Amino acid sequence: MKQWEAMEAFVEVVHQGSFSKAASRLNVSASHISRLITHLEQRLGTTLLFRTTRSIRLSEAGEKFYQHCRDLPNTLASAEEAVSAMSQAPTGTLRITCATTFGERYLAPLLNDFLLLYPQVELDLHLTNREVDLIEEGYDLAIRMGALRDSSLLSRRLCDRAEYLCASREYVDQYGVPHTLAELNKHRCLMGSKTYWVFSQNGQRKEVKVPSFWRSNSGPALLNAVRKGLGIAQLPDYYVKDDLESGKLVSLLPQYQYPYTGVWLVYPRAQQPSPKLKLTCDYLIERFANEDIFGMWNLS
Repeated sequence: MKQWEAMEAFVEVVHQGSFSKAASRLNVSASHISRLITHLEQRLGTTLLFRTTRSIRLSEAGEKFYQHCRDLPNTLASAEEAVSAMSQAPTGTLRITCATTFGERYLAPLLNDFLLLYPQVELDLHLTNREVDLIEEGYDLAIRMGALRDSSLLSRRLCDRAEYLCASREYVDQYGVPHTLAELNKHRCLMGSKTYWVFSQNGQRKEVKVPSFWRSNSGPALLNAVRKGLGIAQLPDYYVKDDLESGKLVSLLPQYQYPYTGVWLVYPRAQQPSPKLKLTCDYLIERFANEDIFGMWNLS
């Protein structure tokens, strides 16, 4: 313990620029700080600090030692907080944003179960198809689909996700099927909130813009239009899984289907995520991994 105490005193002296200020921060006497650092220098066999009546200066060895020690106080505090959090029930408000349909069908039921287990947590769930700025708008967590663009955020994978280009059998009987990406320009395309469809061509991700006469930011509305034979659409697997298996819808251009992307839990960078945020993420990942969530709450 004395070894750690001496290292803490050394780092604080460097931070504060004086023995007296470091002593005040650590709530000990300046003479105690001086003795700790003297013993530390004796143990290391080198001078760490050059002292004068007016200032202190790091030696070459002191500079190197400081580079290794400077983050130790924060690391210790984070470690203590992490262990302490394990024995504490999560409390406070958790602000979460998610795409509307995914949030209504899959996320909200799980979060409601979570609140039954941890009633001291308050939930503010905002469902929107707009990509929210988590930091600017004060959200703790977002659930996002597909490729992540903002590298300043941290993420954890919630589940796999694939998108299928599909049409009803009635549409295929009337208009036929496209055989290449270029042929999509000749078909009746139904668009969601994006302005393009995503495919894989020669192993590369390819965004394809197609002409459309129908557009909506509602997934269920888009699915209904496809089912009624109005045209071709690209929809996530959890929308069309049952219809594809039953034969109501037909998968088109499977050779160009983009490989599985993901559904992600995304949150701002923090030295130590709050207990409620970490516990929520762990809970959602475990539920999606161990249960057929998409089967429990389908869109039919």
